[in-house]
Amino acid sequence: MSSPTRAVILAAGNGKRMGSLTADRPKAMLDVDGRTLIDRYLDALRAVGITDVTMVVGYRQERLRAHLGNRVRFIENARFAETNSLYSLSLAREQLRQGAVIMNSDILVSPELLRRLVASPARDAALVDTSSTLDDEVMKVTIWQGFAVDFSKELPPWASHGENVGLLKFSAAGGRRLVEHIDALVAAGDLNAWAPQAFRSLAQVWPIRAISTDGLPWTEIDFPADLDRARELVRPLRRAA
Repeated sequence: MSSPTRAVILAAGNGKRMGSLTADRPKAMLDVDGRTLIDRYLDALRAVGITDVTMVVGYRQERLRAHLGNRVRFIENARFAETNSLYSLSLAREQLRQGAVIMNSDILVSPELLRRLVASPARDAALVDTSSTLDDEVMKVTIWQGFAVDFSKELPPWASHGENVGLLKFSAAGGRRLVEHIDALVAAGDLNAWAPQAFRSLAQVWPIRAISTDGLPWTEIDFPADLDRARELVRPLRRAA
């Protein structure tokens, strides 16, 4: 099976919980130990052979456009203030139909985790942290016989086996099926839903392999303290370079 050559990065949100840190920029433009998150993403993607990158942008998109130029393809979510990541993902349906890696713009993962996902023989897969503390804020995942079969923050503890990292890959066939579920949810009015709502819908009828992080470092950046953690994660990599 060939590895994906495209990526879709969801970067339209306003990152309100970061306070003043995102007052003038989207989260993808946050500095992590001397480099922006988006530059770290693009380098990691390029290292695994992915150079066709589409970003769905909205809040303070001018900062990303000026910084990246023609390094990526931009899709504008003009309704970012009233919608959520599911709607943003729907705007990239043409890229999804060709197969793509999907990633949130507010996560930092070790390059090895991205390689693990892309190199997996599974055609459609999601990174899952099975060691995560599964509190109410976590997008939880149910795993059955190695497959992610449910995604929801509302999953009860007894049905939760890990946290959705926010990094998935889909083949062309899986991407086309995913678009069908996205379009159905959007048509039903779920404009303010999270993208994992579509993954949840698809997982009921389509195999999505759960790829464990196995303790490799990653973090979601929702609050200022998370940014401090992200900086701590990358400093050992810089010293080893």
